[in-house]
Amino acid sequence: MNWKEGLRQPGVLAALGAAVLFGAGTPLAKLLLDSVSPWLLAGLLYLGSGVGLMLYRLLNRAPAVSLPCQEVPWLAGAIGAGGVVGPVLLMLGLTGMPASGASLLLNAEGVFTALLVWCSANK
Repeated sequence: MNWKEGLRQPGVLAALGAAVLFGAGTPLAKLLLDSVSPWLLAGLLYLGSGVGLMLYRLLNRAPAVSLPCQEVPWLAGAIGAGGVVGPVLLMLGLTGMPASGASLLLNAEGVFTALLVWCSANK
């Protein structure tokens, strides 16, 4: 498959679009931090994400999903760490460093996540 055929795949375009938006988000957030508090900006970014996902779910008429009771604490922990603490710490960190450096550090997120999974899977 060549690159033109690859771009016709819907997953490839979605991944490229997500990468562009993710890469543009840090410099834009850095600009907004001059006039908005890190807490408010983190909340607004995740509110926008939630609204976008809600619209996507409504438009695609996704089936209902049930969550087993034993998974609720894990979901709550993931929401707390990844949806509350993480974004606020990201915005607080952006206040103290250039957006270019923060974007480069964020590129390492995937590598460190893969290493964390690899280390925990080998125990």
